[in-house]
Amino acid sequence: MSILAASIMIGLAALGAAIGNSNLFAKYIEGIARQPEARGTLFGQTMILFGLIEALPIIGVAFGILVLFGIVGK
Repeated sequence: MSILAASIMIGLAALGAAIGNSNLFAKYIEGIARQPEARGTLFGQTMILFGLIEALPIIGVAFGILVLFGIVGK
């Protein structure tokens, strides 16, 4: 049962990151298309948000591994 729980946690974390990143970069491209002179500012903000979005799946994978090995969720 813990294998199923861990795989669901890791899979949903990856799916959430993929959806978040696709929305982020779609809005980034849209922002550049509207105001090309704001490219540098938008790039910096996009990279900060990209790091924050990617931090959550890493945490999800860590918890999935903890559940898999029975450390959490007894």
